Amino acid sequence: GYDLHLVHRWNQAPHVAAFARRAWSLPRWEQQLAGDLGGDDVRPLLISWHGRPVIYAEVYRAARDVVASSYPARPHDLGLTLSVGDLAMTDHGLVRSLLPRLTDALFEADPHCTRIVMDPDVRNKRAIRSFEAGGFVAADEVVLPGKLALLMICKR
Repeated sequence: GYDLHLVHRWNQAPHVAAFARRAWSLPRWEQQLAGDLGGDDVRPLLISWHGRPVIYAEVYRAARDVVASSYPARPHDLGLTLSVGDLAMTDHGLVRSLLPRLTDALFEADPHCTRIVMDPDVRNKRAIRSFEAGGFVAADEVVLPGKLALLMICKR
């Protein structure tokens, strides 16, 4: 299962809402998560650290996403979106510590996947630094709906 109220609360937090732009109502989140969990395109995840949920993430097929129009996407590329929900848990090396473990697990789960992409807002310097420290390399600035993003890639 998932913790609908936690995901909703985290996405309302100013440090998340400023870049994720998904400060949706509780019913909208319920509909979104139910659709994601019942479909094949997106897998929402709550990632815990020492038994405490700390990161909301979504894993998706990049070739089926809008990001595919901004780089030469391959059928097995994965896309990854993540945010640290609790402001008190930011700036402690959490993402740089957990991200390599997550990417290793994703590569292991899909032997055909050779790249994982992320597309943080170019203004989100905190996230970009964390993603670089976690193994992602900046590829290019790309225009996506609602944002100028930095396309970042982690290769197997």
